Amino acid sequence: MTALIDTLRRIVGEPHVLTDGDLTAWEQDWRRRTRGKALAVVRPASTQQVADVVKACVAAGHSIVPQGGNTGLSVGGVPDGSGTQVVLSLSRMQAVRALDGDNLTVTVEAGCVLQTLQETAEKAGFLFPLSLAAEGSCTIGGNLATNAGGTQVVRYGNTRELCLGLEVVTPTGEIWDGLTGLRKDNTGYDLRDLYIGSEGTLGIITAATMKLYPEPAARLTAWAAVPSLERAVALLGLAHRQLGAGLTGFEVMGQFALSLVGKHMPQLRVPFLGDESAPYCVLLENSDSESEAHARERFEALLEAAFEAGHVSDAVVAENLTQAHQLWHVRESIPLAQAEEGLNIKHDISIAVSRIPAFVAYADEVLQREIEGVRLVNFGHLGDGNLHYNVQAPAGADGKAFLRDQEDKVNTLVYDAVAKFDGSISAEHGVGSLKVDKLEKHKSPVALELMRSVKRALDPAGTFNPGRVVRT
Repeated sequence: MTALIDTLRRIVGEPHVLTDGDLTAWEQDWRRRTRGKALAVVRPASTQQVADVVKACVAAGHSIVPQGGNTGLSVGGVPDGSGTQVVLSLSRMQAVRALDGDNLTVTVEAGCVLQTLQETAEKAGFLFPLSLAAEGSCTIGGNLATNAGGTQVVRYGNTRELCLGLEVVTPTGEIWDGLTGLRKDNTGYDLRDLYIGSEGTLGIITAATMKLYPEPAARLTAWAAVPSLERAVALLGLAHRQLGAGLTGFEVMGQFALSLVGKHMPQLRVPFLGDESAPYCVLLENSDSESEAHARERFEALLEAAFEAGHVSDAVVAENLTQAHQLWHVRESIPLAQAEEGLNIKHDISIAVSRIPAFVAYADEVLQREIEGVRLVNFGHLGDGNLHYNVQAPAGADGKAFLRDQEDKVNTLVYDAVAKFDGSISAEHGVGSLKVDKLEKHKSPVALELMRSVKRALDPAGTFNPGRVVRT
């Protein structure tokens, strides 16, 4: 081990091989569920250094855990407890390598923080539309490795849809330069799509070429109270018909989820909080390429039609960007408020939009019948069928004890309900190690064997992120 540490120090420099002191930032997952022990945390500054680190670890027989901003929610980016794994942090690789305005692309290194990319695009007069609650600390490499979603998938798609090319270091230490800005390249297997969403198990993404969009001329945001999930789905359909591609965000939030924000963050104004006639609220955004006047006319026509149809009982429209940011801040504060309420069981599920009301009714009934007093925190990206269907312990119960005694039962009940409605147990958070056993039950045997075959072919020694996504 000493020989490997010495080699790693020669490659990246002694200050960037961490073995002593407080390594919590790299060894503990964001939700503080798991704390591992790394042999070392290595922070390369270039793709060539990443490749050299991989070769050194392979030669010494040590596995590697690639890590971006360590904001993942499925325990996929921290070491196990063996003390033998090397955490390879891309945090020093932050450069924006090129911005091509004519081609509407930007090439960045994997450690570039999402917010930095957003701001770089904005300064150049463009939009990079990926938007997540963790955008101030998550990185593009991690976003790609997990195929992150966020709040604007309904218009722009997941991170996969925003990526044109990749640079990747393979498990043998080779460098694949696929940093193309081409939108059409039909020359065999799409290796880019193979690596995106693979959670660092097949290769280490070191850079990416991402799509840019023109900045919209106007953005309008509204917060609407709806009498039921069925009405929320109907409102979504109406918004698609009347706004078309202008619909860029459509979030749904249950009243209990919002009540936690009101309880733990009283400084935030939560519209229609406690309105018994509105068990759900919807946050929707309209972007327009023409003018604010045009956008507001279409938006007001949508809301008027929604009132007439009974889809909306009340609504507020942000008068400016500050008010719009305040509304979005309420939505994005739900996970933090839930954490303040206590430990909880998170689910990141995907259901066909048309079936979400029936799924929620079914899952609510099953959980409340099986676990007395359980509280359901339901919110998420209704526009693309992704719910964060979380489960909180009964009021006054010990959160740690609830997780210890009920987590497996709750997961089984929720995932069985997801399967009943032909959904997915992971929409945007990935599998990591947290869901790897559940995947064995809910993924088809044929799909699992194909995934194992790919892992064995590309990483036969199991060097990259072993035990994550799929076990070989």
